[in-house]
Amino acid sequence: MTEPGPRSASGFRRLGEREVYEGWSINVVVAEFETPEGDTVTRDVVRHPGAVSVVPLDGDEIVLVRQFRSPAEEDLLEIPAGKRDVADEPPEETALRELAEEVGLTTSTPLVPLSEFYNSVGFSDEYSYVYLATDLEPVPLDRQGPEEQHMTIERWPVDDIAAAIADHRIKDAKTVIGLLAALRHLGR
Repeated sequence: MTEPGPRSASGFRRLGEREVYEGWSINVVVAEFETPEGDTVTRDVVRHPGAVSVVPLDGDEIVLVRQFRSPAEEDLLEIPAGKRDVADEPPEETALRELAEEVGLTTSTPLVPLSEFYNSVGFSDEYSYVYLATDLEPVPLDRQGPEEQHMTIERWPVDDIAAAIADHRIKDAKTVIGLLAALRHLGR
C-alpha cells in the first residue's frame, strides 16, 4: 500500500492503494479513500503516464491521421498524439516528437497551448495537453507500433472541421477538444 494522500477540498483522502495489474501502457490499482464522514470506499483506478496531442495547422489545412483503435475496433480520424512515456520530458517536447513521428512535421515556432484535461476521470488519472503547431516543416517519419505503421495522413481544410465534428466523422475526444480549441484560437 502507498502512503495516504492529502485531503481534497471536499474532504476526501486517499488512504492507500495496491497495484493489481501492470501493463504496457497502464497500471491498475485498487485504491481506498476516506469520505468526509470517515467511511472507507474502494475504487478501481487506471494509472496512466499522461498524453499530449497537437493540432498541426499547415496554411489553411489541419493535418490529421486516420488509425485503427483497438478498443473501438475502428479507424478513427485524430490529431497526432502520444503518451508521455519518456521520464521528465516536458509535454511540449513530447508533442513535437509525436508530430514528427506520426505526420513527419516539426516547427521551430513555439507551440501554442490550447487545452489541458482529464480524459476519463471517472476511472483514470490520465491527464492530457493539447497544442497548436504552426509554421510546419517536413522531417522524416518515425512511426512506432503496428497501428501507426498503417495510419494514413489526411489534410482537411480548416473550414470543414466544425462540420466533421458535428456529423461525427471526427469523434475522438482529444481531437474534438483540440480542434474546437484551435478553431476558437483562430477566431473561426
